[in-house]
Amino acid sequence: MKLGLIITQTDPETVFNALRLALYSLQQRDSVRIFLSGKGVDIDKIEDARFDVKTQAQKVLDAGGEFLACGACLKLRNSEGSDICPLSTLKDQYEVVRDSDKVITV
Repeated sequence: MKLGLIITQTDPETVFNALRLALYSLQQRDSVRIFLSGKGVDIDKIEDARFDVKTQAQKVLDAGGEFLACGACLKLRNSEGSDICPLSTLKDQYEVVRDSDKVITV
Protein backbone atom coordinates (compact mmCIF):
# COMPACT_ATOMS: atom_id res chain seq x y z
CA MET A 1 0.00 0.00 0.00
CA LYS A 2 1.06 3.58 -0.59
CA LEU A 3 0.09 5.66 2.45
CA GLY A 4 -0.02 9.44 2.34
CA LEU A 5 -0.19 11.41 5.58
CA ILE A 6 -0.90 15.12 5.68
CA ILE A 7 -0.02 16.69 9.01
CA THR A 8 -1.39 20.20 9.60
CA GLN A 9 -1.01 20.60 13.36
CA THR A 10 1.43 20.42 16.24
CA ASP A 11 -0.62 18.67 18.93
CA PRO A 12 2.05 16.31 20.35
CA GLU A 13 -0.20 13.31 20.93
CA THR A 14 -1.92 13.52 17.55
CA VAL A 15 1.31 13.96 15.60
CA PHE A 16 3.05 11.22 17.58
CA ASN A 17 0.23 8.77 16.83
CA ALA A 18 0.26 9.66 13.13
CA LEU A 19 4.00 8.94 13.09
CA ARG A 20 3.44 5.65 14.93
CA LEU A 21 1.06 4.62 12.15
CA ALA A 22 3.60 5.70 9.54
CA LEU A 23 6.33 3.61 11.18
CA TYR A 24 4.07 0.58 11.52
CA SER A 25 3.08 0.88 7.85
CA LEU A 26 6.74 1.00 6.83
CA GLN A 27 7.39 -2.11 8.92
CA GLN A 28 4.62 -3.81 6.89
CA ARG A 29 6.61 -2.90 3.77
CA ASP A 30 4.20 -0.18 2.70
CA SER A 31 5.51 3.11 1.34
CA VAL A 32 4.81 6.26 3.34
CA ARG A 33 4.99 9.89 2.27
CA ILE A 34 4.22 12.60 4.81
CA PHE A 35 3.37 16.13 3.73
CA LEU A 36 3.61 18.84 6.39
CA SER A 37 1.37 21.84 5.86
CA GLY A 38 0.36 24.87 7.94
CA LYS A 39 1.36 24.42 11.56
CA GLY A 40 2.58 20.94 10.65
CA VAL A 41 5.85 22.40 9.32
CA ASP A 42 6.77 23.08 12.95
CA ILE A 43 6.95 19.34 13.64
CA ASP A 44 10.62 19.49 14.58
CA LYS A 45 9.82 22.10 17.26
CA ILE A 46 7.31 19.95 19.15
CA GLU A 47 8.54 19.38 22.71
CA ASP A 48 6.60 17.03 25.00
CA ALA A 49 8.01 14.59 27.56
CA ARG A 50 5.22 12.05 26.96
CA PHE A 51 5.26 12.16 23.17
CA ASP A 52 8.77 12.30 21.70
CA VAL A 53 7.80 13.47 18.22
CA LYS A 54 11.37 14.20 17.07
CA THR A 55 12.58 10.68 17.84
CA GLN A 56 9.49 9.13 16.26
CA ALA A 57 9.97 11.24 13.11
CA GLN A 58 13.60 10.15 12.89
CA LYS A 59 12.52 6.50 13.16
CA VAL A 60 10.14 7.06 10.24
CA LEU A 61 12.96 8.59 8.19
CA ASP A 62 15.34 5.76 9.11
CA ALA A 63 12.72 3.18 8.07
CA GLY A 64 12.39 4.74 4.62
CA GLY A 65 9.53 7.18 5.08
CA GLU A 66 9.60 10.45 3.18
CA PHE A 67 8.79 13.86 4.61
CA LEU A 68 7.86 16.89 2.50
CA ALA A 69 7.01 20.34 3.83
CA CYS A 70 5.02 23.20 2.34
CA GLY A 71 7.51 25.78 1.11
CA ALA A 72 5.08 28.67 1.49
CA CYS A 73 4.32 27.61 5.08
CA LEU A 74 8.03 27.41 5.88
CA LYS A 75 8.68 30.85 4.34
CA LEU A 76 5.86 32.37 6.46
CA ARG A 77 7.82 31.11 9.48
CA ASN A 78 11.18 32.34 8.13
CA SER A 79 12.39 28.74 7.98
CA GLU A 80 14.49 27.05 5.33
CA GLY A 81 13.41 23.59 6.44
CA SER A 82 15.32 20.61 7.82
CA ASP A 83 15.74 16.88 7.23
CA ILE A 84 12.28 16.31 8.65
CA CYS A 85 10.89 19.42 6.94
CA PRO A 86 12.44 19.59 3.49
CA LEU A 87 11.26 22.52 1.40
CA SER A 88 8.63 21.23 -1.03
CA THR A 89 5.87 22.55 -3.26
CA LEU A 90 2.14 22.35 -3.86
CA LYS A 91 2.98 20.00 -6.72
CA ASP A 92 4.59 17.63 -4.20
CA GLN A 93 1.46 17.71 -2.04
CA TYR A 94 -0.67 17.02 -5.09
CA GLU A 95 1.51 14.03 -5.99
CA VAL A 96 1.24 12.61 -2.47
CA VAL A 97 -2.55 12.73 -2.76
CA ARG A 98 -2.63 11.51 -6.38
CA ASP A 99 -0.23 8.62 -5.91
CA SER A 100 -1.39 7.29 -2.53
CA ASP A 101 -3.79 4.40 -2.09
CA LYS A 102 -4.95 5.92 1.22
CA VAL A 103 -4.56 9.47 2.52
CA ILE A 104 -4.95 10.44 6.16
CA THR A 105 -5.05 14.04 7.35
CA VAL A 106 -4.35 15.04 10.95
